[in-house]
Amino acid sequence: MSDSRLPDYLLRYYRWAYVAPAALRFWDHEGLVDLILFHQYRRLRDLARTALRQGPAGDLLQIACVYGSLSACLVDDLAPTARLHVVDVVPEQLRHLAAKLPAHASVLHRGDSAHLALADASFARILIFFLLHEQPAPVRLATLREALRILCHGGRLVIVDFHRPAPWHPLRPLQWLIFRLFEPFASELWTAELIPLLQQLHPDLRIEQELICAGLYQRLIIDKP
Repeated sequence: MSDSRLPDYLLRYYRWAYVAPAALRFWDHEGLVDLILFHQYRRLRDLARTALRQGPAGDLLQIACVYGSLSACLVDDLAPTARLHVVDVVPEQLRHLAAKLPAHASVLHRGDSAHLALADASFARILIFFLLHEQPAPVRLATLREALRILCHGGRLVIVDFHRPAPWHPLRPLQWLIFRLFEPFASELWTAELIPLLQQLHPDLRIEQELICAGLYQRLIIDKP
């Protein structure tokens, strides 16, 4: 798949993290991912798993590949007849993930999170794990719209991502600097809450928000009536 079919923002700002062949070899180490998240990766991963296990049964869709053990853990949590579906826009990310997952329990799709070629109401459980902060606002909105479109009635969407930390948080200045240097859209999650955006897209959603590490991160559990 040629670079010309990848989103412009991904090529411009995140080639070094997700597109360049050396990126996957360098970044996909649990300890490194945990360090980047100030040693909260396993906690955040397990909070996502818990929320999904408490949701409806059936297949699970993960929107975007994730470095570390998340996807393998999600497969471990599945019922024997269920499968983990993962969609990502970077073909090499999917090839890399395929080597980490059992073929009988996983289905990989090449696609853009903002324009998913998946049927309406086709999944009862969907996970978006640290993707939204990497997207420009219009793409973020489109990703959420698509996730709610393919989520069935009675289904559950789980989002784990950054959040604005408390003013006194000792890591706040460092996180802000990291955003300024490497994550050009991430600071928008400090100024624009996701909950009003979700309610704008679907007013009847039931949303539970949990703040982690004094507000540095958030877990949203969204149930669609």
